Amino acid sequence: MANLLASFLSLIFLYLAALHIYWAIGGKWLSDAYFPKLKNVDKPIVPGLLPTLVVVAGLTCIGLFYLIKIDYIKTTIPSWISDNGLWAIALLFAMRAVGEFGYVGFFKKYKNSKFAEYDTKYYSPLCAIIAVLTLLLSFLLK
Repeated sequence: MANLLASFLSLIFLYLAALHIYWAIGGKWLSDAYFPKLKNVDKPIVPGLLPTLVVVAGLTCIGLFYLIKIDYIKTTIPSWISDNGLWAIALLFAMRAVGEFGYVGFFKKYKNSKFAEYDTKYYSPLCAIIAVLTLLLSFLLK
């Protein structure tokens, strides 16, 4: 069960990394819904190549971390990362699901954009599911 769950979570993150690479090289699919539109601004402020590639690196590392945890990838990582990584991922994505009370998360204030609509329907629920499944995985691997 743990192997299946970790593999599933890894695939989610590697897919998200690939999607961000697509956006980094200029892809337009969901382009009006991949970044929040700030209040009183017509177009969303889109991050540049470097910030997007940093996100790609983070998503890829998380995806690979799940595979490391189930020994699909054999490597040595510091014990503090191995011991606490799943908890950190779960906390990060739970915080993302809740949001910052402005533009992202279940409790966002500004809801009049394509991003806000997609965030409510897809992004925040996905983050909540990732948090719950990651916590479940951490208990299964104990």
